[in-house]
Amino acid sequence: MSESASISTGIAARYATAVFELAKDGKDIASLETDIDTLDTAVAGSSAFRDLIHSPVYTREDQGNAIASIATKMGLSGTMTNTLKLMASKRRLFVLPQLVAALRGLIADEKGEVTADVRAATALSADQEQTLAATLKKSVGKDVKMKVTVDESLIGGLIVKVGSKMIDTSIASKLAALQNTMKEVG
Repeated sequence: MSESASISTGIAARYATAVFELAKDGKDIASLETDIDTLDTAVAGSSAFRDLIHSPVYTREDQGNAIASIATKMGLSGTMTNTLKLMASKRRLFVLPQLVAALRGLIADEKGEVTADVRAATALSADQEQTLAATLKKSVGKDVKMKVTVDESLIGGLIVKVGSKMIDTSIASKLAALQNTMKEVG
């Protein structure tokens, strides 16, 4: 991990812990979960929003006013809105993606869940998702929340990441392994 990524992660972890504890004390974790889903969607879907949180061109005051207005329009909780305004005043909005990830981790730990990133060659049916979730639950011993994406370059199969474990059953990786083996022989 690069030094700047490590610093960003550390800053985000401190804010995430504070926000999570406030939400937990207020018994408002469900609202916090909605807030981070909304923020994650905004970061992923809006280049203007990403520019706002990353650009040094905006003053602290401009960032604070803009983020307060955006938070109100998004319907974010008071705790999250105040946190974003504080982050803007401290020039820390650039860690928002890491904050969202850290909060997801804290909420998952609280609920006894683990998130599995699943890349599939084709869209999974509801039955396939349920079967995969049940199998992963047996393996990890926790409830599994899956984040499924379709990646046609896999040709077939799945790549599943749960924590530090990765299971790669994709045809693309099997073909690459076969190709490497053939290169070693010839």
